[in-house]
Amino acid sequence: MLTFESLLIMLLGTIAGVLFGAIPGLTTTMGVAIMLPITFGMSPINAMALLIAIYIAGNSGGLITAILLKIPGTPANVATTFDGAPMAENGEAGKALGTGILVSVIGTLLSVLTLIFIARPISAVALQFGPFEMFAITLFALTLISTLVGDNVLKGLMAGVAGVTLSLIGFAPIGGAARFVFIPDLSAGINMLPLLMGLFAVSEVIKMAAEGIPKNEKVANMSFKIRGFGMTLAEFKQQFVNLIRSSLIGIGVGIMPGIGSATSNVVAYSVAKSQSKYPEKFGTGIIDGIVASESSNSATLGSAMIPVLTLGIPADTVTAVMMGALMIHGVTVGPLLFETSGVFVYGIFATYIICTILLGVVMYGGMRGFVRILAVPKHILMPLVLVLCIVGAFAANFRIFDVWITLIFGIIGFLMVKFKYPMTPLIMGFVLGGILELNLVRGLSFARGSFWGFFDSNIAAFFLVASVLSVVWSVYKGVRDSRKAKAAAAANKG
Repeated sequence: MLTFESLLIMLLGTIAGVLFGAIPGLTTTMGVAIMLPITFGMSPINAMALLIAIYIAGNSGGLITAILLKIPGTPANVATTFDGAPMAENGEAGKALGTGILVSVIGTLLSVLTLIFIARPISAVALQFGPFEMFAITLFALTLISTLVGDNVLKGLMAGVAGVTLSLIGFAPIGGAARFVFIPDLSAGINMLPLLMGLFAVSEVIKMAAEGIPKNEKVANMSFKIRGFGMTLAEFKQQFVNLIRSSLIGIGVGIMPGIGSATSNVVAYSVAKSQSKYPEKFGTGIIDGIVASESSNSATLGSAMIPVLTLGIPADTVTAVMMGALMIHGVTVGPLLFETSGVFVYGIFATYIICTILLGVVMYGGMRGFVRILAVPKHILMPLVLVLCIVGAFAANFRIFDVWITLIFGIIGFLMVKFKYPMTPLIMGFVLGGILELNLVRGLSFARGSFWGFFDSNIAAFFLVASVLSVVWSVYKGVRDSRKAKAAAAANKG
């Protein structure tokens, strides 16, 4: 990973990631999806190096707009606006930016250490799993994602089922039966790349075209100075407990499938406020809030790869795209990855460390340049994104059909956002649908056609019961919250 080619790829990926994270309207997931076709001619490890660099940098790039514009560049930076924007208004934009960069680097490094030391033991345990266990764990991950993402449990479950259904299009992996093959182009199934670019990139272009571009767009304040790393040594010592606690929250949330940094930053901010000796100062412009938000959202990045590498289950939408990239490059993730491709796994570990260091250097050194790029008009930026998506979709298999798929899923993604259907369950369902089906068929073969055979395994039984309980609890919670909202509305009218 220290070759010139790999370092250059990671550097360019870091710069691209910061831009995708910083520019409102673009997202880290969009950046990874758009850059995926570029990796086709690369080795698997260099392909992952580019995507990991975008992943890490995109997550932290959002702090620039969160602080300077009070607009979170990504959902992972929502809590950063609470204290970052007031600090910028008080003339401390440089201090806020420096603090955010420093704790982002530390949080990411802590999560990488977790990835290095925990992933291997988990994979050793996962090697003992058969089709019963893998089916149950995959089902649990899907139900957990579908019920935790979004405000409506039914919509989350519907999106998850839709994703699994889309994964079934084409010929069955066992038996070879044709499913939903209405036209010859669907015989090989739906390609993951055009689906991802359509849902995450083209949908944003359509959304911006439908809503229009605001005439009074905010312009970032470029009159700031960063001194040192943003905080003094005394302030660092004071924030040390907050930094470690928030990083641990991020690591824990990252391992859980389907939650991600969009949740960890808000949770860590809330915990930091509740544990503070001066909670009334939160939201007025103190570094405590930035430390909590940026260290936690960065700490999810390394731990989010743990379920991907060990179980073949993505933790969020970006790792789902990465998992798709690995499949395209012929790398099979799961517990056997550590046995068959140990060098590749350590390459990923090294990539995380190098990209994190590059992030600190690039963010600190190129801050003013990135801020100036924020002034690029959206009516120029979005057509470029659309062109990249179309070219990338065609380049995958040189089929016009894939271009149509990209555009169709762009419309579907726009409609899902409009009617408040979460996209994460759909993506996870599509990625995990094949794993779910394969292990279901194998398990039923072992159990001679009886589903009760899945309960012969204690691990499988536990996760199957947990899947049912997660759905039941989410439905109950949704009904309870709905009744409370109606009661509160009735009380207000009275």
